[in-house]
Amino acid sequence: MRTLPEWDKLLEDYYTYLMLEKGLSENSCAAYSTDVRKLAAYLSDENTSVADVSLDQLQEFVAGLHDLGIAGSTQARIICGIRSFFEYLHMEGYMDANPALLLETNRHVRKLPEVLTVEEIDAMIGCIDMGSREGQRNRAIMETLYGCGLRVTELVELQLSSVFLDDGYVRVRGKGSKERIVPISPAAIEEIRDYLPERAAIDIKPREEQYLFLSRRGTHLTRVMIFYIIKKLASLAGITRSISPHTLRHSFATHLLEGGANLRAIQQMLGHESIGTTEIYLHLDRTELRREILCHHPRNIRRNQA
Repeated sequence: MRTLPEWDKLLEDYYTYLMLEKGLSENSCAAYSTDVRKLAAYLSDENTSVADVSLDQLQEFVAGLHDLGIAGSTQARIICGIRSFFEYLHMEGYMDANPALLLETNRHVRKLPEVLTVEEIDAMIGCIDMGSREGQRNRAIMETLYGCGLRVTELVELQLSSVFLDDGYVRVRGKGSKERIVPISPAAIEEIRDYLPERAAIDIKPREEQYLFLSRRGTHLTRVMIFYIIKKLASLAGITRSISPHTLRHSFATHLLEGGANLRAIQQMLGHESIGTTEIYLHLDRTELRREILCHHPRNIRRNQA
């Protein structure tokens, strides 16, 4: 069995194989290479070399993609790229057997919600009536949902004391009362800053002062209210598919992954149960997580290119 070269050389040879022997487009070659890098990072976290990977580990990797809410089409492409990569390693004599030969998606898992395109999200935000009393608040809500990947319950329970705009993160209480630190995008920071003066002018009811997002009656928003806001904007934007606040969370995860973000970083930002305990969340490297969202979220990529 041949010795595996260094990663950069291996991916360079694999890219050449895809382009010259498989006849794939440059975009497909780049996507497959990026997907293999995601797997490599995952295996590195598991202290497993590519040469020693098993089918069970590959299936766990794929299951993790589903748990994160990654779009089915994106999952399928990643699996296709992984199969192709191990087929190449086996063909070139780097592996005695192809561990990805039987790799497939679980056809019995629940159907994932729709994933919006960046353009569709832009269209929804563009439909917000900025002349209304709730216009700026709703822009802040949309950017926070999409820019942080929050669950709708986490959004409506978000408190002023947990929002650190100068430092660029929010402290979120998720499922099981577990807290985590989530980076917040520059777009969301800007919209929240513009919303705060309007919030200060609201006649806030007692025991509601701590909540960030308030109704015109001075009470915190409910999940149902957020649902109707999202459904109305989707309708105004001409989106006929079934859309909910959770769609923005899945879009956040899918767009970050497609943009090249680290799988572990996405898991940490989403607060998936398998990440660990409250203590782990509270001691995450905020700088590294913020770098992931700033570098790979489409909102921030466009701001940096402007």
